[in-house]
Formats: sequence, structure tokens, C-alpha cells
Amino acid sequence: MKLIFVTNNFHKLEEAWEILKDCQIEVLSLKDIGLEVPIEETGDTFDQNAMIKAQTIYQLVGLDCFADDSGLEVMALNNEPGVWSSCYAGEEGNSDKNISKLLRRLEGIENRKARFVTVICFIWRGNSYFFKGEVYGQIIRERRGKGGFGYDSVFVPEGYDRTFAEMTMEEKNNISHRKKALMAMRTFIEKEIGKY
Repeated sequence: MKLIFVTNNFHKLEEAWEILKDCQIEVLSLKDIGLEVPIEETGDTFDQNAMIKAQTIYQLVGLDCFADDSGLEVMALNNEPGVWSSCYAGEEGNSDKNISKLLRRLEGIENRKARFVTVICFIWRGNSYFFKGEVYGQIIRERRGKGGFGYDSVFVPEGYDRTFAEMTMEEKNNISHRKKALMAMRTFIEKEIGKY
């Protein structure tokens, strides 16, 4: 089964390839199908943004696809940065500035509970299905680790003493929010679509 992953983020593609490599799902990127389309994420929720991305590509090429929207929610900041995680500091994709803003906003705050959220919108034969994954943890006070991306260097998941950025990709994938959402989608495909 071939599915288009509606993303230009190579880190996300790597995670998806790693998680889905041992099943019968071949994940193609937009680049693989020769498509470069800017998609404006105008939704107020992860569900809305994931659906906007998936529907845009499905309407263009008519092929089964999925898109995710992910972000970090910090309890003490009323779930900021949320859907604006990638542009929290005003510059799209500038993780360093996003982290700096987050740490400034949390100065003097003891409650540093947070969660990463991923919502996937999967379009198959024109129908949309949604899958969600979450991982809970804490925001630490300084960056640690060289791996990962986004806010990984300041997020320590529950039950661990290392940040996502200090883990190998395999370790992170075992507990990540994206893995949980991808596994839910995979289970759905195997149970509901595999019979077709």
C-alpha cells in the first residue's frame, strides 16, 4: 500500500519510515511525487490543520494520503504554544528562538508539565479518519542533547531522566506522540483496509 505523507519535514518522514517500515505501507513524500505546494495552516486545532493539509493534497492528486499536525502544550501557559509551536517566536521553523521564548515564558513558574500532541488525518477513498497520540512530560530549564528537533532538547518524558534530544531515534520512536498516532493509523489500516 502506498500512502503520501503530506509533509516537507524530513525529520517527520524519517520517523514515519522507521515506524511503518515493517508493515506493508510504503510512505511517499511530496518530493517523491514531484509536488511542491505551499499549504497555509489556518486551523485553530491540530485536527483542523491536519485535515487542511491532507485534503489539499487529496484534492490535487486524488491519491490516498495522510497529514499530521503536532505541537507542544504547556499546562501553565494555557497550552501554549499549541498549534503555533513551529512559529511560536514569529519565525517559521526557528526552533532555537521558539525554545528561547518558551523558557522565558516559564521563568519563575514551578509547574512545568507539558505534553506533545500529534493528530493525523488519513484520507482513504475520499473519507477522512483521525488518529491522536500524546506523550506527557516536563519542560526543563536548559537545553540538553544534540538529537531530535523542535522542542526535543527541553522536553523530558514521564518516567525518563533524558530529553527527547538525548535519546536515539529508536528510543524516542518507542514512546513518541507521533508513533502513537501512526500506530493507531496502522492498526486501522490493517484491520479495516487490509480486507479489501
